[in-house]
Amino acid sequence: MAEQTSASITIDAPPADVMAVIADFESYPEWAKGMKEVEVRAEGADGRADRVHFALDVSPIKDEYTLAYDWDGDREVTWTLVEGNMLRALDGAYTLVDRGDGSTEVTYRLALDVSIPLIGMLKRKGEKILIDTALKGLKKRVESL
Repeated sequence: MAEQTSASITIDAPPADVMAVIADFESYPEWAKGMKEVEVRAEGADGRADRVHFALDVSPIKDEYTLAYDWDGDREVTWTLVEGNMLRALDGAYTLVDRGDGSTEVTYRLALDVSIPLIGMLKRKGEKILIDTALKGLKKRVESL
């Protein structure tokens, strides 16, 4: 896997509530900046998505792509790129840790690679923007429900 970027945030909700929002892909366009369309293409035996198609437009990345998901209860979800136009790799994870006080520490790891040449610094900046936007959007969404 390519070099990863990661960040964490604390959300005032239990892990099950946080993971429920992460697993509710159809609502992503309502709170995840840059998500134009999201469609679950396949579900696993647990009822959670196995394959999801996204249309993303967040500078510097504009693409349509499909991710494959692997769920570990309400502890972690990982994903890998199945297909994309501009993206060559998009591997990541949300790891949730119950802080024992009704809140959850959420760590988001992301590694991306694009088919157009990008200086490493620009690629890391893109990852950081995606991660920061996702974590802040997730926190706001979970805490507003």
